[in-house]
Amino acid sequence: MVKLNSTSRLPSINSKIILTQTDTTVGFLSQDAIQLSAIKSRHDSKPFIKVYKSFQALKQDNKRVPKSKKNIIRRLKKTTFIVKNFSFRIAGDFLSSSLLRKSSWNYSTSANQSGKNFSRIFCEEKAVIIVEDKNGLFEGKASKLYKINNKKIKRLR
Repeated sequence: MVKLNSTSRLPSINSKIILTQTDTTVGFLSQDAIQLSAIKSRHDSKPFIKVYKSFQALKQDNKRVPKSKKNIIRRLKKTTFIVKNFSFRIAGDFLSSSLLRKSSWNYSTSANQSGKNFSRIFCEEKAVIIVEDKNGLFEGKASKLYKINNKKIKRLR
């Protein structure tokens, strides 16, 4: 089910705030980091995780990862990686909506106010588009977080 809180007919999906169940937890997705920062009431300097639909999309975005770590990045699911202060995740096929499959990447953040738990009322007020499947929206476990460089991998979360 897709619910739209806008009168326009999706003029630009890239600038909209989407509430959906991600591969790990319920989250806001958008290609506009400034809007996400405003909703979350957090500093503009704090970066968002960039979620790609495939490893190929990561490469097309001209992001480089250490050659020796490419297989690990492809293989691990529900995992966020940090390479040279750039955080990303390969989400794969969690996108149950054809609306979301069209974009190769989105910024992602948990659907809550900074430092607070998930509140459906808050999220529905802030999101322009709500994508929900038969399982509904639920707050799951956060993704694992690894910092990677050419020589080592360090687990942060």
